[in-house]
Amino acid sequence: MQSSWFESTLFYGAVINPRTLRSYDAHPRCLVAVGTRWQHQLAGRGLTAVATEHLVELKDWRSSCSLVSSIPIHFTCLRQHAPQVPNIGTGQQYELLDWLANVTFPTEAKFADVAFAKRVYQQVVRGFIDAGTTTCCYYATLHLDASKVLADTVHAQGQRGFIGKCNMNHDCPSYYSEPSPEESISATHSIISYIRSLPSASSIHAAAGTPQPLNTSEVKYTNELFPDAGSYAGVYDSFGLLREGTILAHAVHLTPPEVDLIKERNAGISHCPTSNFNLRSGVAPVGKFLDKGIKVGLGTDVSGGFSVSILSEIQHASMASKVLQFTNAAAIDTTLEGRGRKKHIGSFAPGKSFDALVVSPSGKQIGMWGSGEKIRSTEESESPTEKRDLDEWLERFLFCGDDRNVDRVYVQGRWIGGRSFTGF
Repeated sequence: MQSSWFESTLFYGAVINPRTLRSYDAHPRCLVAVGTRWQHQLAGRGLTAVATEHLVELKDWRSSCSLVSSIPIHFTCLRQHAPQVPNIGTGQQYELLDWLANVTFPTEAKFADVAFAKRVYQQVVRGFIDAGTTTCCYYATLHLDASKVLADTVHAQGQRGFIGKCNMNHDCPSYYSEPSPEESISATHSIISYIRSLPSASSIHAAAGTPQPLNTSEVKYTNELFPDAGSYAGVYDSFGLLREGTILAHAVHLTPPEVDLIKERNAGISHCPTSNFNLRSGVAPVGKFLDKGIKVGLGTDVSGGFSVSILSEIQHASMASKVLQFTNAAAIDTTLEGRGRKKHIGSFAPGKSFDALVVSPSGKQIGMWGSGEKIRSTEESESPTEKRDLDEWLERFLFCGDDRNVDRVYVQGRWIGGRSFTGF
């Protein structure tokens, strides 16, 4: 009986498959089979295009076979304020608290208008998808109806998402505050129920909102508000919010006891280097967190950050690590294996969901020139030169690439965006 794995789509080309935080596999010639459940497996390695055609014919796989330049793994953004995208790149003259008061709160308050929310969120989600973000943790606003709109938009456009309604009634303007704690809790239960009711919403999840990024004055102020908690992380812990699945943003000013507490609770950290630099919050010592075995991912944190692309965070994270090194702080040690939603995403291991980017390394931007045609070899077997070229492609894409190189974006095997996407 013919296996259902091969009743859908085959991809042939160069594949980048991460293994740990410090290693990856680079296959210049690889066949990826995506099945009807949108899971996949590496069906062959080191295959020429001719050999692939023979293999498809031999196995009688009823498939469409696409010849692509490269399929790196997907991008996950662990922190993104969807309603702040309209004011991206503005308010650069302010530090955090003044920036919130003069830029962020007035913009987020506009989402009381559901029609406004629909217009903005359509553009926001599409922009993140086309930048290659297959999974995104979105913060919404205080507004229940607008939060539902964001969930609907992520669901309709096919992105894998976590949606959180904000909860806030302290140190915020009267025009943008929860009416009461009871109403806030009720609205939070409502958005969770609404998201769970979405048809086939296996890739959309509800998440709790958290405060804005920190600087040292806010850390001091928070400790004064909750003196019995012992620390900023202790505030979350005292309310039962510090646990597996909790994502703590920035982590610039953590004390050693806080780091130990986060590890003990198995919580994770969203490293947002662009926002940290832009709001002058500082540089997170990510190497120390990795040494402790704490889960760390990247977040764009717009509009504290000024880019929707995880590529920018990769580049700025690299610079942040170098800043720590030349200031005699801890260098990043990437010896620990990545964690997270490893059962479903994170690599091209057999049976995982097919979240992937199809990347065209050639491009008009500086740094990508001349890098697009090297692996088109007619030799019968992979060569060391091909492997070296693919490693160079990956590095060029990570440090010089942008959305112009993202040709297709797949989530759970569904083509949902990218440069060549023409819509549903």
